[in-house]
Amino acid sequence: MQGEADRQRELLDVESLAGHLLEPGSVFALLAQHRDRLFPHELFADLFPSGRGRPSIPGEVIASVILLQALYGHSDREAVEALTFDLRWKAACGYAIDAKGFDPSTLTYWRRRLAASERPQRIFEVVREVITETGALKGKTRRALDSTVLDDAVARQDTVTQLIAQIRRVGREVPGAVELIEAHCTRLAGLTGQDYAATGKPPIAWDDPAARDELVTALVGDALALLAALNIEAITEAGGKPADAVALLALVAGQDVEPAEDSDGTDGRWRIARRTAPDRVISTVDPDARHAHKTRERRQDGFKAHVVVEPDTGLTTRCELTKTNGPENSDARVGAALVTSDTTIDNGQQLEVLGDSAYATGDMLHALDRKQWLPLLKPWPLRPAVDGGFTIDDFTHDPTAGTLTCPAEVTRQITKAGNAIFGSACASCPLRAQCTTAKDGRTVTVGKHDLLQREHRHRAAGEDFKVVYRQHRPMVERSIAWLTRGNRRVPYRGIEKNNNWLHHRTAALNLRRLLAMGLSHQDGAWALS
Repeated sequence: MQGEADRQRELLDVESLAGHLLEPGSVFALLAQHRDRLFPHELFADLFPSGRGRPSIPGEVIASVILLQALYGHSDREAVEALTFDLRWKAACGYAIDAKGFDPSTLTYWRRRLAASERPQRIFEVVREVITETGALKGKTRRALDSTVLDDAVARQDTVTQLIAQIRRVGREVPGAVELIEAHCTRLAGLTGQDYAATGKPPIAWDDPAARDELVTALVGDALALLAALNIEAITEAGGKPADAVALLALVAGQDVEPAEDSDGTDGRWRIARRTAPDRVISTVDPDARHAHKTRERRQDGFKAHVVVEPDTGLTTRCELTKTNGPENSDARVGAALVTSDTTIDNGQQLEVLGDSAYATGDMLHALDRKQWLPLLKPWPLRPAVDGGFTIDDFTHDPTAGTLTCPAEVTRQITKAGNAIFGSACASCPLRAQCTTAKDGRTVTVGKHDLLQREHRHRAAGEDFKVVYRQHRPMVERSIAWLTRGNRRVPYRGIEKNNNWLHHRTAALNLRRLLAMGLSHQDGAWALS
């Protein structure tokens, strides 16, 4: 059952004795005075429906610790130590000077309950309700979108390490698999003298490509032999950790390898592939982490944090943590979903949406057009087929007739696949040198939302667009800097846990920002002074 806070202050209550020492306008002072208003008992009632059992820690205390933990980047143990020895934390949570903090596992217990509930982001939602109640966003007609890559909490594993680790994991998770590994996974021991009971890398001549290929061949052979010996259908049907372990073994056994140079793929000889799999798992410890390329020069491993920010105040109204790759996790796809579901935007409100060129896709423009919002998104640069030559904007698109007319006044029908094929018409065209170098003539691909993109590029060329974009778009970088300062690395493994952490950190940053703007509680309501 959920514990309840005792409103009867203890003799050595820190807030009573030393509350005046708390910095005015700090998160500590706010929680000391108003944690019960922010996080009332009823907010967490659904997490403990039975009402029986030993009382847990009061929800207002746990929520306060989670906020402070996310704000200061503490681990569970560090957060509890702060609650035990730091008077500011004690005052914020209503503890006495001599009160001992709870066991760190309590935070894990509460996070699991929150994650499994129908409202896993309720702490973030409470702070967003405070933002709405203060009127901080009233009359604000802009939202800025951005994303940043957050480092994962584990080390990247190479192909050899992943295969060994995952075969060992199958041995731990799948009943009876240890015996199967001993019986069928003998190639590694035969090659190196080391079996899967050892945790280190096998002793081979690592500078020798042939030796590395022999090792990969042995590991892949052992993995495939183990998969063949297991009852995959029964394990998959039962689900749970055994099914996850087997599925991940099958994935890592194939994602990084290809047949050896003189092999046709049927003789069981393998080498590390000369390419990178599009959705490569980089660690069996955290299968959700991925390679990230925020820019060509900057490469990271981890996750991507997406935010929707009101640029004048720096308040974050929506956020989401995703994998770094895949079309479903692109900036535009996630950004469109976040901003169109932002509850701080009133129905029918006119809005300007700012973002860099990663957001200026046809689908994004279409989503904003349906809302009748103005996109202030840096358009994708057009790349002509010939340097200094014609771009798609030099072709006339007639959506009614479904045709595209080139600068030489040649008209072609747009196919179902979205292509306008000029072909033989280019052979004798006097403008060919400015249009294409293709032997068979030019083919122009017309996107689904081509007209919206043309209109957007035309609007972006205007001075009004540039003035607003330059003034307001960079402000979101400030919120990204607040988010990542001291917290570039996520604390947990997996999408769900780190997404919850992102919401908690954003909630804490929003509270701190509101306090800087003069947050107070007056006449029973939150307000900005």
